[in-house]
Order: sequence, then structure tokens, then C-alpha cells
Amino acid sequence: MSDATLKSSQFRKEREASWKELQDLVEKIEKKGVKSLDADQLMRLPNLYRFTLSSLSVARGVSLDRNLLEYLELLSTRAYFCIYGVHASFGGTVFKFLFEELPAAVWNARWRILLTTIIMLVGGVIAYYLTITNEEWYYTFVSDGMSSGRTPASATEDLRKGLYDGADIEVHELNVFASSLFSHNSSVGMFSFALGFALGVPSVLLIFYNGLTLGSFVALYSERGLGVDVAGWLSIHGTTELLAIILCGAGGLGLAKGIIMPGHKSRLSNLAHEGRQAAKVVIGAVLMLLVAAILEGFGRQLITDTATRFLIGGSMLVFWGAYFGYWGRKICKRQ
Repeated sequence: MSDATLKSSQFRKEREASWKELQDLVEKIEKKGVKSLDADQLMRLPNLYRFTLSSLSVARGVSLDRNLLEYLELLSTRAYFCIYGVHASFGGTVFKFLFEELPAAVWNARWRILLTTIIMLVGGVIAYYLTITNEEWYYTFVSDGMSSGRTPASATEDLRKGLYDGADIEVHELNVFASSLFSHNSSVGMFSFALGFALGVPSVLLIFYNGLTLGSFVALYSERGLGVDVAGWLSIHGTTELLAIILCGAGGLGLAKGIIMPGHKSRLSNLAHEGRQAAKVVIGAVLMLLVAAILEGFGRQLITDTATRFLIGGSMLVFWGAYFGYWGRKICKRQ
């Protein structure tokens, strides 16, 4: 028997009991969770983990046999995830995100959200005034793809029909419509967020342009005496969709803040912190855009009563206000 084999055998004999104890604890955690350990086992776990890491370091240093090294590496890795890994279930993680992390992140970003809202409103007011004054501005602010044939050249009755003739649309068509809306709105939101890296300027411009588009669109209908009708048509999904896009823009401004105003931290460290918080807001915004796409693709087309449309849109606005405002503030006070 070679000296290396003798060294490995002796090394294993002196330490194997502790490795086996750690392996048993790891297997128990993997099968039943960390709560299955009693107090003594919980106290032993980190000590056994450090002892195994020390054994692995020695084994590497004296070049013991490969099988032993692989065993210790695998055991150390499994123990690491048992001690430092996330122990919450998927459902628990989702629950915590929706009922704690998301509303708290949105509440903490409330001033950026307010600023983003003002930027969109300013764009909307400017475009509304210009389009009411001269309908030709409509072609500047609203692209062909967004207008879907609804232009100043359209007859008033055609514009009215576009607001109310939706109940005869096939369910398959609504599915496709909802899917395309979600894809489009998500891309706008993601751009608003991602462009925050450019010091937030492109994010502000994109939000401003969205306001221009909305203001010009509303002006076209208002000028034809359909202001209330288009407001109801938009409200059923707009209170969710526009808020989601605003949240994405606020997330982009959060990234810009991480770069421009690092405070006592390094820019990279502050950007990482702000980025994590902004990402939570944007993930919530994407979920909101999914809800908005369903409301727009189905509810707005199938529900043609203006009062009911306002009721649904207003209810969604109250819900988001309570969720992010009241509940988010309450969560932040707990923390």
C-alpha cells in the first residue's frame, strides 16, 4: 500500500465520524426542511460545516486521493445551501413579494412616482392643447400603429363605433389582442426602466412621449364631443396600465439616482442597492400590465356601458391606491 493511500485512510478514519454526522443533518434538511432539526442539531450544524471545510482544505493541501476530495467538496456544497440558501417555499416567496416587498418598494419610491406622473401629465396637457387647436398635431404625436385608423380624417360616427362595437369580437381575437397589448406595453415599460442607466434622461423622454400620445388621442375624441366616452373607454384598463408604465419610469429614475447621487456609498454599490429596489417595482409593474392587458383585451371590448367602464376603472384605481399607498406605508412602518 502506498504512502498516499495510508495518509488518506488515516485522514478519513480520524474525521469520518464528523463528516457522517454532517451528511445525516444535510440529508434530513433536504428531505424535511431545517425546521426538522432540534436545538442541539442546529447548534452542531455550523460547527460541522466549518470542520468539513477545514478537512477539505487540508485534503487539497496534501493531495489526498481524488474520491475523498470529491466527497468533501460535494458535502460542503450541500451543507452551504442548507445553511445559507433560501429555505422558503416558492409559494411563500411569492406571498412575501406580493404582500410585503412590492408594496413597500413602491411606497419607498413614491416621490419618483409622483415626479414621473407629473412628467406624463405635462406631456398630456401640452398635446391636448395643441391637438385641440390644430388637429394636424395628432399625426405628430400618435403613430400609425397606435392610431389603428382612428385619425382626424375619420368620421365622428366611425370614432364612436370604435368605442362601443366590441361585443361581437371572437374570443380567439380577444386572446390575440390581449397578448399583443401586453407585449407592447411591457416593452414600453421595460425601456422606461432600462434607459435609467443613461442618467434617466431617455426614461423621462419616453414617459413624456407617452403623455403626448395619450393627450393627443383624448383631444381627438373630445373635439368630436366624445370626451366622456373615450375617458370611460380608456379608464377600464388605463388606471392600471398607465400606473404600471409610471412605475417603470420611476424604476428608471431609481437607477439614475443610484449613479448620480451615491451618497456615502460607492456609485457601484449604490447602483446595486437602487437597482434591487427598482427591480421589485418593475416586476410588479409587469404583473399590472398583464392585468391591464386582460382588462383591455376582454373587459373593454365586451363591456360597452360607459358608467360600468368608469366603475371598473375607478375600482382598480382605488385598489392600487390602497395596495401601494395604505398597505405599502403600513409595511414600511413595520420595518
